[in-house]
Amino acid sequence: MLELGKYAGAVLSSWGVTLGLIGLLVAVSWVQARRVKAALDAAEARRKGGA
Repeated sequence: MLELGKYAGAVLSSWGVTLGLIGLLVAVSWVQARRVKAALDAAEARRKGGA
């Protein structure tokens, strides 16, 4: 493991927060992509059904 000395807590907590925020961003993006895909699928279904 890296030798971080007296800054170990700050460095490791910064890494933890950063990884947590990246994970949150990925999760939010994934949920939003699923919603948009569902909306587009519904719009296409309406278009095909009405035409």
